[in-house]
Amino acid sequence: MRAIHDYLDAAGREDALSGGVRMINVRTKAGAFWVWTKRVGNNPRLKVLLLHGGPGLTHEYLEACDSYLPAAGVEYYYYDQLGSGRSDQPEEPSLWELDRFVDEVEQVREALGLSRDNFVLYGQSWGGLLAMEYALAYQSNLRGLVISNMMSSAPAYNAYAKQVLMPEIDPAALAAILSFEERGDTEDPRYRELLIEHFYVHHVLRMPFSDWPEPVRRSSALINPAIYVSMQGPSELGMSTDAKLADWSCTERLATIDVPTLVIGARHDTMDPAHMKMMAEVLPKGRFLFCPEGSHLAMYDDQRRYFDGLIEFLETLPD
Repeated sequence: MRAIHDYLDAAGREDALSGGVRMINVRTKAGAFWVWTKRVGNNPRLKVLLLHGGPGLTHEYLEACDSYLPAAGVEYYYYDQLGSGRSDQPEEPSLWELDRFVDEVEQVREALGLSRDNFVLYGQSWGGLLAMEYALAYQSNLRGLVISNMMSSAPAYNAYAKQVLMPEIDPAALAAILSFEERGDTEDPRYRELLIEHFYVHHVLRMPFSDWPEPVRRSSALINPAIYVSMQGPSELGMSTDAKLADWSCTERLATIDVPTLVIGARHDTMDPAHMKMMAEVLPKGRFLFCPEGSHLAMYDDQRRYFDGLIEFLETLPD
């Protein structure tokens, strides 16, 4: 296990540290571990917990929030999920299960003192999947919910990738990408080059790769492949059929989430924006924010529209 903050004694790890950083002890069947959080701002009525994507990425790419949320008076919390970034990274495959991550979020909520009066859960990509499952289990704790760039069905996501995204890729490049995946050679530099040229800059972040923001690069470099591959699979063009999340879907349960919810989709996303619009319509108190210039990281390539819509939703939440 890699404990990043082993210089802290056990009594001090849950104390507030400089810069709003706080380590939270999370209990699991495999033992207790520490996860990293950082508070920005101070608003007793509006506290947003940010769930990053991946699974296995880190909070860094969400630092775009720093350019918008403080000026809007929003208190928000960065958080590296167990196995990611500044949190402990145990080598224990049994921990990479959806239900355990849901339980982890609930333990973090309790430790941070977030409640129905102020707690908004935001999830982007895998974080959006996790946020949906948390809401289905613990919606009585929520004041609001934000689902960003995530469909409510892995099979539907795979179908969209196969029927819409893959046909847009140059056939020779697509054949090469799929060949690398079939051989299990996804660590080959050429595989990454092909994805950057033919997929990433079109559907993940629509700007030249050399111009990708430093927080995005930093977060991507820190991904934990043990989590990502086991839950999502090695493929970047949908989920692998043997991945733990391959059959996941909560579409039929969305109507039971009775809290104000913002669903954010983007025209060029890896996720189907029409599906996400449907999600907002099924949710009893759902709203849809569409980013016509955006992709999977619309908080960067359609930034003003993304954050204006997010802040409007947060400011109009009922008490």
